[in-house]
Amino acid sequence: MRLATTRMPALFGLLVLAGCQAKEAEAPPPVRPVLTTAVEVRTAEIFGPFAGTVEPRYQTQGGFRVPGRMVARDVYVGDLVPKGARLAALDPTVLQFAVTRARADVTDAEAQLANAGAVEARQRTLFEGGNVTQAALDAAVASRDTAAARLAQGKAALQKATDELGYATLKADVDGVVTAWNAEIGQVVSAGQAVVTLARPDIREAVVDIPDGLMAGIKAGTEFTVTLQAAPTITAKGRVREIGPLADPATRTRRVRMTLVDPPEAFRLGTTITVALERATPPRITLPATALLQAENRTSVWVVAPDGKTVSRRDVTILPRDGTAAGDESAVTLSGGLKAGETVVVAGVHSLAEGQAVRLVASGF
Repeated sequence: MRLATTRMPALFGLLVLAGCQAKEAEAPPPVRPVLTTAVEVRTAEIFGPFAGTVEPRYQTQGGFRVPGRMVARDVYVGDLVPKGARLAALDPTVLQFAVTRARADVTDAEAQLANAGAVEARQRTLFEGGNVTQAALDAAVASRDTAAARLAQGKAALQKATDELGYATLKADVDGVVTAWNAEIGQVVSAGQAVVTLARPDIREAVVDIPDGLMAGIKAGTEFTVTLQAAPTITAKGRVREIGPLADPATRTRRVRMTLVDPPEAFRLGTTITVALERATPPRITLPATALLQAENRTSVWVVAPDGKTVSRRDVTILPRDGTAAGDESAVTLSGGLKAGETVVVAGVHSLAEGQAVRLVASGF
């Protein structure tokens, strides 16, 4: 009896210890806080944006056709000028002297021709009366023809001098806007030297430089969306008109010119713009690379239940990286396995289990 009484406390202690271990084994797993993000399915991608400027399709550099010293400048950069308006002028003094001399030469030639004509008439009368030889008549006829040629030469010189006097005034060939000046009053300019640049504002283009490696899908006629950098709400359509045949050796970009289709007035010459192109793509999802769980020969993510309390593992398909994503290891692109609006865990995926209780913490991805 004494032996049985001694063993009773020990047996009771063992039973209590076994009960505590059972309670610990039956305790639920801890609730883990997790970072999450909502799934967004993209069916289009934005090609760009690329920065550029608004430029005219047609612009000309005007200059005087004769040399001289510039004495007048009637317009300035930014001025709108109509066709035929005077832009600048040279000192006409020397050219006016040339015109005066040419007129005097014409008057002299006319007098010489009149005298030669009278001599020729007299010689012909004498020849018909047998008083002079044929040689004398021929000499008179030759003198008259020479005088007539000198008169024609003098008239041509007068016309040239008059034209050159007109060239001392530089006029606008078309309606346009002045975009640059390369000479000032008092400067001596040579014939053909660029003095002013005149652009036609009626036909405007967006000019951008696009990396050569991204030009494969771009061709003439492709339409881009053109946006003003200063006012992103103002947009226009830009249709590709010309693609540079060679890439720039320094920047490896190609110059692309796009005709603006009915652009608003805000698209002024020289304005900075951005161009972009939205292209349809197969559905794809972008997630942080930390959301992937690669274990047991499976690539999967943890999807949060609709009630936001537990997670379940789901297999996904990863798209291979293309040239535009090269070097970006912080994100992955999926082609399937998820639906828009679902919530995915993006951190701590290796510490979760199927049916794990979680507490959601929004992610900034």
